[in-house]
Amino acid sequence: MFHFIVSRKGITLIEVVVAELLLMIGVLGLLSLMPSSWRLSSQSDYLGRAAGILQQQLHAAEVQIMNPVLGVTTGTTTQNVFSSGQSLSKEGDLSFTLQTTKTALGANTWRVSVRVTWPTNPTGISESLIVSKQEYFRQ
Repeated sequence: MFHFIVSRKGITLIEVVVAELLLMIGVLGLLSLMPSSWRLSSQSDYLGRAAGILQQQLHAAEVQIMNPVLGVTTGTTTQNVFSSGQSLSKEGDLSFTLQTTKTALGANTWRVSVRVTWPTNPTGISESLIVSKQEYFRQ
């Protein structure tokens, strides 16, 4: 049986340098992910706010059409809206374009289509709804 006597001087220093090197590679890997995470965070913020604006507009159009006392104007309207709900932009406010189209389908039935777009997504999100007049909505 052979027994080798190895001097342990300097081994711990090499281990520390290797550990620091591995740590630096890990930290650099995490830092390289930061720009994509900021971009995805921004996209999800826009998408969430746009979804809220879209649902609010669909609901408002539905209530307006369901009331048999109110008239329905068909056609397309386009307006700029801000995420704060204000008519003027505040600092840091996000700008959206809201397009609402009302189309007559029959005597008392309309299709409401809403599209919300923003500067970084010209396609945006859209939804449509078929609505009819309802007597119990009379005001």
